[in-house]
Amino acid sequence: MTAKQATRQLTLTAMFIALVILLGLTPLGLIPLGFINVTILHIPVIIGTLALGLKGGVTLGLTFGIVSTLRAFGIPLPASALVSNLMAESPLLVVVMSMFPRLMVPLVTYGVHRLLTGRGVRRYVALPVAAVAGTLTNTILYLGLMLLFYVLTALDAAAVLGLIAGTGAIGGGAESIVAALVATPVVLALEKIQKK
Repeated sequence: MTAKQATRQLTLTAMFIALVILLGLTPLGLIPLGFINVTILHIPVIIGTLALGLKGGVTLGLTFGIVSTLRAFGIPLPASALVSNLMAESPLLVVVMSMFPRLMVPLVTYGVHRLLTGRGVRRYVALPVAAVAGTLTNTILYLGLMLLFYVLTALDAAAVLGLIAGTGAIGGGAESIVAALVATPVVLALEKIQKK
């Protein structure tokens, strides 16, 4: 990697980190549904992973996890009701729930993309599939851990199962479509810029 490419990589990483922080610490990145928040914070992580590689993606996933943890603790905006209930029982489990899925997003996104392109799948197919895989990783792990932690802390998991499942189906589906539609053209555009 040349000095110019390294500078460009560092600049893009910093821009994506700033975007994750901006989206995460303002109402722009989370759509509150009362009991839970639907997010678009995973999209810069996915785009960054596909455009910058695994190292940049993990950095962005870590940033996403830290921002999610801050949000769970009510900084700067109140946490969702489901997270607040769990926070009252075990702040440590909320940290795990906020960090682990976010760190897995770049790993799955990168892995799916590499697997598909390694098998000859065209980029315009591999990119949206990887974006959807990253999104579903975030949604399934986050909501799955939430449900598991409700059970482990003896909170009424049966009462929230429908909310979590509905959020996963509706929110996860919407998040996946948006991620595929946004990530694909942005990554392709960034690749053209990086080649110059």
